Amino acid sequence: MNVNIDPSWKVHLQREFEKPYFHQLVTFVRGEYQSHTCYPKGKDIFSAFDHCPFHNTKVVIIGQDPYHGPNQANGLCFSVKDGIPHPP
Repeated sequence: MNVNIDPSWKVHLQREFEKPYFHQLVTFVRGEYQSHTCYPKGKDIFSAFDHCPFHNTKVVIIGQDPYHGPNQANGLCFSVKDGIPHPP
């Protein structure tokens, strides 16, 4: 499976992307995006791994932020793009 992230992460994560559970997860998430309004945009789901190369990363915090409106979620924890109001 091709996941659009910084190449330095692919060295460490590619084997996970090829496992059955990951394919099942991708199928589920695609279905959710087709059936519901989901944030962030699909292209931004792995944006943290695209902005920070593996060798420059000290900590990865994985969680779910409560984004309530369009354009608030950008795939980075506790972050919104410039010009977008912060969620309540």
